[in-house]
Formats: sequence, C-alpha cells, structure tokens
Amino acid sequence: MKEFIEMFLNYLSVERGLARNTILSYKDDLNIYMDFLAKKNIDALARTTRSDITNFMLDQKDKSMAANSIARRLAAIKSFHRFLFRERILQADPTSLIESPKLWKKIPDALSLSEVESLLSRPNLRQTQGIRDKAILETLYATGMRVSEAVNLRVDGVNLDIGFLRCIGKGNKERVIPLGRKAIISIQRYLKVCRPRLLKQRECEFLFVSRLGKKISRQSIWKLIKRYAKDARIKKTIKVHTLRHSFATHLLERGADLRSVQEMLGHANISTTQIYTHINKDRLKAIHKMFHPRP
Repeated sequence: MKEFIEMFLNYLSVERGLARNTILSYKDDLNIYMDFLAKKNIDALARTTRSDITNFMLDQKDKSMAANSIARRLAAIKSFHRFLFRERILQADPTSLIESPKLWKKIPDALSLSEVESLLSRPNLRQTQGIRDKAILETLYATGMRVSEAVNLRVDGVNLDIGFLRCIGKGNKERVIPLGRKAIISIQRYLKVCRPRLLKQRECEFLFVSRLGKKISRQSIWKLIKRYAKDARIKKTIKVHTLRHSFATHLLERGADLRSVQEMLGHANISTTQIYTHINKDRLKAIHKMFHPRP
C-alpha cells in the first residue's frame, strides 16, 4: 500500500504543483492512516470500507486529536482514494459518501494600527541587525506575505523603482504585490547599509540574510517578531502570521475590495479571505448602535 502513497504524492507534486510542506503533510496523514489499517489487519486498500474510515476518524478523536487536524486527515484520505479510483487502481471509492465535517472558522488575531506602528518602531536603526529587522517587518506588513515567502524572497524579485515585489506562494504560484513608500525606504536602507555588512563580500540570491550571510530562517523571523512585540508591550497573542492578518484586516476595514485582498494574499479560495470581513461587520454594528434611534 505504501507504493500507492508514493504514486499519489508524485501526482500532487508533478500534476497539481502543491508545495513541499503540503505534500509532506499528506504523507504524514496517510502513513498514520495506513498504520491504523495494518493494526486492523487490513492489508489491501481494496478491502477498505466506509466503516473502516469512520472508525479511523473516531480513533483520532479518542486520541484527543484537534477537530481541524481530523478534518485535514479526512481530506487527505478522500483525495487519496479518489485518485486511486480515478486511476482504476481501485474499483470503488469508500469515501464517496463520507461528508467532511463543518468547522468553525477561527477569526485571525490582528493588531490595531497603533500596535502595528509600535511594533514597527522597535528595531534600533543604529544597529546593522535593527536595519534588517525593520525592513523585514515593514515588508511583511506592507505586503501581507507569509513568513515562508519573505524568507524565499529574492533580490531580483523586488523592484523598488516601481514599488512592486514578486513572490512565490503555495503551490509554487507566483504573484506580484505592491510595496508602500515606508517599506521601500526601509528596504533601500537595508540594501545600501546593512546587507553588504552581513554578506561580507559573500553572495546570496535571497533578499533577507542572517548575520552569517546566508538566507534568514523562518525561525529567526518568528523570534524577532516575538521579541519586538514584547518590547512594544503588546498584550495580544503574537503568531507567525499576525502581521499578515493585520495587513488584510486593515485593508478591508478601510474599504479595499475582497478580490484585490485575495489576490495580494495569494488565497486560492475567496472564502479564506472572507474570514477577515468580521472587522467590517463589527464596525457596522458599532455605527448602527451609535446612530440608530432604537439601538
């Protein structure tokens, strides 16, 4: 059965062009599924029934697995069986009548504008690392990029003259995002003053580099975001995509259309972007309460 997983993962990579991390998640989920079937003495996928898959989901629930993780594993299993059925490796798809659970969409945590301003003002511009960190923070907030996209942002992918950058997102999809004036100024200062010091005559194709002159890691960016948030005395829970969430929330709050924000965030489905519209609804409620004669 393991060889079928490799066939499926190859399909996801070559034909669907999914990101490496996504494919690894599929692999982990399917390996756990296979281990469960083996414990139930099911040695062939052709023998798998809808009841077996339901029992697997219940087993995951009994192990205190989060609802989102269970739903993700079911999605992987369904995609896997559909692939095998479509390739005529299996004569039936036992997942065809299994419905995916409806999950509550968690509203992303976003910072207020004043909190963002405080966070972005924390790096010390008299220090080489502070100049770099300022450029990273300004870029993340100006573009709504994922941290993984910022890490892989190349020098030749940034055009400061016209104020755009080109990044590669999930599924190896390329998108172009505008850069604001403040982000451009920060990147220019970083390129002129800081980056040459960090590289020390070494070469690196990536824009943001570490003190060793190599591509900065996701962990390093995550640590600097947390450190500056602490310095700014921000009480909210800070996550790796907090600036991304703040970017989307602030744009929609100020009247940006949903499709444009979707394109800048690189969301494949607009329903993902719609999560951020809660801010608009809260604002409308506040206005209604303030001005309606019978609030």
